Amino acid sequence: MAEVVLIAVNGDDIASTNQAKFLLENNPWEQRDDVETHPSYAIGNVRMWFLPKRILWEDHLDQRWCNATGENVTEVIFPSRHAAVSGQPCLTLHPIGVTHHPIGEEPPFGGRSGFAPPPNPRIASWWRLLHKKWEKRAIPEFSLSLEVTHHGPILDVPALFIEVGSTEPYWPNEEAAKLLAEIIGEGLGFRNNFSNSAWTSTNIGEPVLMTLGGGHYAPKANKLALEENVWLGHMLANHSLPFGSQEDPGLLWKQSIDAALSSTKKAFPGGKVVCNVEKKSFKGWQRQLIYEHLESVGIEVVRTNAFLEMVKGCQAGQ
Repeated sequence: MAEVVLIAVNGDDIASTNQAKFLLENNPWEQRDDVETHPSYAIGNVRMWFLPKRILWEDHLDQRWCNATGENVTEVIFPSRHAAVSGQPCLTLHPIGVTHHPIGEEPPFGGRSGFAPPPNPRIASWWRLLHKKWEKRAIPEFSLSLEVTHHGPILDVPALFIEVGSTEPYWPNEEAAKLLAEIIGEGLGFRNNFSNSAWTSTNIGEPVLMTLGGGHYAPKANKLALEENVWLGHMLANHSLPFGSQEDPGLLWKQSIDAALSSTKKAFPGGKVVCNVEKKSFKGWQRQLIYEHLESVGIEVVRTNAFLEMVKGCQAGQ
């Protein structure tokens, strides 16, 4: 069974369709038969599928594509718009999932409560590639940021969103869409014989960073992922680690950590998952509970400098 990377386009999202437009214009795609009555295209081992709307609720795209075509989807890329109350124009990358939502309740923006698809191992390398391009062709008004893990849809394979934000006037920006389309094309090896595997058996044993705490725009991950050879797993904001009181802290914070850890391990088989905890985001008793839980499941807590030394040491030993 052929293995393919799937780009899922939201036909009701101008930022998504613009990225798809530039991907189609600048590369020799072949139009294929419709899948579930929706247009599809192929180039190398990459497929692009145009869905009509509500992409956050388009669950199990990996399974649905396989059922329709016989091709096994190994990961899903979502070109998208990004919405933020701040209104600041921004280009973003992020993994997906709603790890902290109470089991049995329906999350407001898709996904399954207490679950996250595997974070796409490309996130950190695409973040670095985006910055390299940005040095030569920054777009006026826009900034760059990673985002923490949030929203749907449900998948069993690694996923990432690559987005133009943050309000309606900026979503149609074609310069932004063109830049992100280049990130997708280069990142998937369109000009490199589709040699586009991200994490392979040669990476076994390398450290993979998960961040806990901080705001929605993942300040710690933004900084650390710019360092070469860093791998990023899930990033959980402070609001994704909900505690009750000191006397009754509840279990949602633990549920969230466990779901993110399980998912990150799935994305990086054989990797050494470690956690960086944003100390200022938590009260002392909350930090202690997090530390104790991570120790109980065999996950090392690393400070920034220690993590970077770990990455350098791993590369030096190869």
